[in-house]
Amino acid sequence: MTADAGRTADSEGRGRTRRVRWVAGGVVVLVLVLAGVAAFASARGEGESGVPSADSADAGFARDMAVHHQQAVEMSFIVRDRTDDEDVRRLAYDIANTQANQRGMLLGWLDLWELPKIAPDGAGPMAWMGDGDSHGDHAAGSGGGFMPGMATKDELKRLGGLRGEQAEVFFLQLMTDHHTGGVSMAEACASLCAVPVEKRLARGMVEGQQSELGLMRDMLAARGAKPRS
Repeated sequence: MTADAGRTADSEGRGRTRRVRWVAGGVVVLVLVLAGVAAFASARGEGESGVPSADSADAGFARDMAVHHQQAVEMSFIVRDRTDDEDVRRLAYDIANTQANQRGMLLGWLDLWELPKIAPDGAGPMAWMGDGDSHGDHAAGSGGGFMPGMATKDELKRLGGLRGEQAEVFFLQLMTDHHTGGVSMAEACASLCAVPVEKRLARGMVEGQQSELGLMRDMLAARGAKPRS
């Protein structure tokens, strides 16, 4: 083969490679687009407009659980800097990472549905569950209304002032209350919500947080303590 023929063959080979890569890339893009369309469709509701209403269980759960998750993330960051215990720090990291991601999904759905991130007409937290704020014993940190398991501002301040094992125990107690409340909210969504992907997320929350509740009971027992309630 002459040098010119070799260069021609190399050029044709590179051209075929580029075409193959372009086609493969096009297939990947198409798959991603179709996956996005499917995700969009699965996050839509069953109403005439194709999205849940502002006062639906789907929207209410998304709003309230986003707030609930934000406090869990906050508490996890607080305790992370107040203990050297690797087990507690690992648990705090897992909670913060998981719930921050889930919170992003919930807020993303509200954006997708073009619904407000605050309850309409001044409705309080938990109104979507049908019996208002009777589910919670701890006032929400933002004040007004109740949400199950939420720590008060004073409790968050106290957690921030503790160190070592005292911080670990109080964090585990607060997070036990928080998860217990979160499970009740997620179970309600699994029963009341209409959007399939949101119901699946709620069921996943129930399973994940129940598992962490068992772990936290063991961690409290190892420190000679127990849940508050």
